[in-house]
Amino acid sequence: MNIRRLGSAEAPPMDLLLLADPSRTLVEAYIARGQCFVADRDGGTIGVYVLLPTRPGTVELVNVAVAEDEQGKGIGKLLVLHAVEQAREQRYHTIEVGTGSTGVVQLALYQKCGFRMTGIDRDFFVRHYEEEIYENGIRLRDMVRLSRDL
Repeated sequence: MNIRRLGSAEAPPMDLLLLADPSRTLVEAYIARGQCFVADRDGGTIGVYVLLPTRPGTVELVNVAVAEDEQGKGIGKLLVLHAVEQAREQRYHTIEVGTGSTGVVQLALYQKCGFRMTGIDRDFFVRHYEEEIYENGIRLRDMVRLSRDL
């Protein structure tokens, strides 16, 4: 597997990006402002993440997605750790991430990668998404914010 920055002439892998964020409008907005990285294997893209500068010294990991048939193989962890290294190499001091409060797998992943919880954005998914989102049989309402010092 090779993780690389998406070329400027390449189309982002929207099918993967929409796995992690169902709003095409939001995905297109942060893709335009951020840096998209893809994980390729055997000629196909199996993972993606986006780094988005938010304020001086801080970057946010806004989308981490792995192809459904590749999930559970440690690729998500490799992507998150690659994002941390990219942020460090680009001389950021802090990397942040927000994830749904119902995503127990994602919350565990970020904490295994050294992120700590910093807060809850109540009703984030109610305010920013027209359609209701369900995960693990629970309506997603709140975003859990995590960060890691670099």
